[in-house]
Amino acid sequence: MRATYDRGVRLYLASTSPARLATLRSVGIEPLTHAPGVDEEAAVAAREAELGHPMPAAEMVQLLARLKAEAIVGAEVDGAPIDGFILGGDSAFELDGVVYGKPHHPEVARERWRVQRGRSGVLHSGHWLIDHRGGRVQGAVGRATSAVVHFASDIEDAELDAYIATGEPLKVAGAFTIDSKGAAFIDRIDGDPHTVVGLSVPLLRVLVHELGGRFTELWNR
Repeated sequence: MRATYDRGVRLYLASTSPARLATLRSVGIEPLTHAPGVDEEAAVAAREAELGHPMPAAEMVQLLARLKAEAIVGAEVDGAPIDGFILGGDSAFELDGVVYGKPHHPEVARERWRVQRGRSGVLHSGHWLIDHRGGRVQGAVGRATSAVVHFASDIEDAELDAYIATGEPLKVAGAFTIDSKGAAFIDRIDGDPHTVVGLSVPLLRVLVHELGGRFTELWNR
């Protein structure tokens, strides 16, 4: 039988994503963060070699979310052992069956935007939550969520150049955001908007519940 816990359970975020951190803070959670140090390209390549074919986007982000969460099990954060829930996440954008991660370079971001403006694509976000309350692994659950993003069709090249010059789209999946400057170029979203940011808050609540906790126990802001 699973033990009960008092209020004040900590959430450890195995991610350096500013967007995920800001999302958690906006819903009353101040997580402790720890960089997972996962070689994402190598992990995906190894798994695809085992499978003998490319991974579907939803499976890929879920694999990476799990590896990131597992990577910090046993670590110390702020000088103390982990005691709480560990959350790993990853995102990728899919258009015409092609999966896109972070563009990193302006010319890559520009080409992607010229292809995707006026069209729709799917943003996939993976989530993996480990119950590490009491200082040991007691269980883990995870799921990927997806949302359809519809891009404006009247975006001018000059607007794209100005947006890319800010540097914002270079470090995010799909070369766009909905919670900052990129929001102006999105017509609408079908699905949970938090999925597009990289962390579905409704799903996080469900995962915490599946592990015997309460989402409200994570509120500490």
